[in-house]
Amino acid sequence: MKRHTVLSAGQIRKFRDKVYDYYRNHGRDLPWRNTSDPYRILVSEIMLQQTQVARVLEKYEEFIHTFPTIDSLARARLRDILKVWQGLGYNRRALALKKAAEVVVGHHDGKIPACIDSLRALPGIGNTTAHAICAFAFNEPTVFIETNIRTAFIYRFFRNSHKVRDREILPLVAQTLDAENPRIWYHALMDYGAALKKKHANPSRSSAHYQKQSPFEGSNRQIRGAILRALVEKPKVYEGELVKAIPFRAEAVMQNLKQLEREGLVARNGKYVSIA
Repeated sequence: MKRHTVLSAGQIRKFRDKVYDYYRNHGRDLPWRNTSDPYRILVSEIMLQQTQVARVLEKYEEFIHTFPTIDSLARARLRDILKVWQGLGYNRRALALKKAAEVVVGHHDGKIPACIDSLRALPGIGNTTAHAICAFAFNEPTVFIETNIRTAFIYRFFRNSHKVRDREILPLVAQTLDAENPRIWYHALMDYGAALKKKHANPSRSSAHYQKQSPFEGSNRQIRGAILRALVEKPKVYEGELVKAIPFRAEAVMQNLKQLEREGLVARNGKYVSIA
């Protein structure tokens, strides 16, 4: 199939109708979609980075209940945040979320900015997350790509193509965007893309940016998670005791412990370690 750069009015209408038709009949009812509160949307977008919706659903409402406002999150101890975060993985996101809350409270009067550049300047928020927050919290017609959006466009406009780059997809995202209601449009588009992944061999594999996630078992991610779980349970642990308690090679545990310390998740006080 020819790679499209400019779509006709008919192509745009047909694509929108297909996406909205799917959404009307099969759209997901997700708690962060039932609000336009920028704080709640910020939390959901950080949680959804590299994590499936089903796992976020297990933690989102507990997190919001525990830290109902951005001020409460900014003031919370990292240990308490990580305790709620357990099960989501990629714990650096929890630290970044706390730091972002501190910046918003300290420099934006507790109000999450609606400006892309200001959002991108917050810890843990890249280009895609900044645009998503603007679309979902402020209904701004921003143009961005994430995994399900990528899937929808590759399946519809780049079928049988290979190594499709995001810069080829972005103009089509812009052309098909429902600028009058980008919030609902992106909800629909993401649900349509998620459904395509289940129905077809993941079309995103044709993306030049596709990367298969490495196995979790025995990985540094698993070791880091085990270390943080142990430290969440006890305020302070003797380093030697911690290394023995983690069921991996001592060298691997020490390597990951040092990395967690460099990242600011773990602090050391003599021979004792704790959540920073």
